[in-house]
Amino acid sequence: MRPMRQAQGVFRLLFHEPRIPPNTGNAIRLAANTGCELHLVEPLGFDLSEPKVKRAGLDYHDMASVTVHPDLFAAWKALAPQRVYAFTAHADTFYTDISYQPGDVLLFGPEPTGLSDTVLADPHVTERVRIPMLPGRRSLNLANAASIVMYEAWRQHGFPGAV
Repeated sequence: MRPMRQAQGVFRLLFHEPRIPPNTGNAIRLAANTGCELHLVEPLGFDLSEPKVKRAGLDYHDMASVTVHPDLFAAWKALAPQRVYAFTAHADTFYTDISYQPGDVLLFGPEPTGLSDTVLADPHVTERVRIPMLPGRRSLNLANAASIVMYEAWRQHGFPGAV
């Protein structure tokens, strides 16, 4: 039996200080295609009007909910999250072990470094979570990692609004 469908836009994707324009462009497409909200914490490693962001996001920019916050404190104030899952290679819990709920924030760090120890220790962070990989690998592409997790959260709720 499929889970009861809920309203779109219930999951929130938070990129802390993203650096690579096409990854954010792809995340904009992800937000447009899943109904999630995309939140970006400055400083960004690019300008949102850059051609690389626009090209990766194609014509989805107007269909996506994207909010830019000047810092993490402002993001927490605006989001008022009850549950925040911080994605890091330094965690024991797999992303598939979480029962995602409406309003959850899925937090990802900048591409070259991932989330800092300071962000991982933030009291808003409910749990550190990982996406499994083969040994000896540092990380997945940011947009790919966010997509994997967002689709799992959306799947758990029956893909509300999907065709």
